[in-house]
Amino acid sequence: MSSRPTCSECLRPATTCLCGAIVQRRSAYQLIILQHPKEARHALSTAPLLARSIIGSQLLVGETFDPCEILGADWQQTSVLLYPGERVIEAEKAQTLALKNLIVLDGTWRKTAKLIHMNPWLTQLPCLALQPATPSRYRIRKSPRADGLSTIEATAQALNALHNSEDFDAILGVFDKMIEHQISAMGEETFKRNYESKWR
Repeated sequence: MSSRPTCSECLRPATTCLCGAIVQRRSAYQLIILQHPKEARHALSTAPLLARSIIGSQLLVGETFDPCEILGADWQQTSVLLYPGERVIEAEKAQTLALKNLIVLDGTWRKTAKLIHMNPWLTQLPCLALQPATPSRYRIRKSPRADGLSTIEATAQALNALHNSEDFDAILGVFDKMIEHQISAMGEETFKRNYESKWR
């Protein structure tokens, strides 16, 4: 028995291919996405969609990373981390620095905390501060934090702030489409029973 046809680009079943919904944008910053291996196996991970949406971005899967290898010898002076931390800077301040790289961690809060632990060099970087104006639109995967956003949502907001633009909101269309497909697959009744009450 043959398996269901799969899209070679987004790696999703052909019937729920998301390629047509992807909107690409070019950033003044090199986007580096560090993804925990367990998150890479999650069907609803937004990191692959994000990587395809931002031209020239890199999606790296693993638990430990060499900063010089992925960012260059001057990584400490040219990189900022999108993550809550002690060395917080506002987007306005980040724009005045000679930054080239925006580093994003992909995984649950527990998994990203493990990435920080396994890569202590990340703690040497300034952390970009985000203040979400609206709750996450991730209606089928709830964050334990009230201000929690999916990887693609948080990155779009960070890029908007760094570029003084709202242009990167356009990349969220594919995210919304993915959620619509998932709700359709599970059925409206199942969605209402297990998820809808969380978003009221």
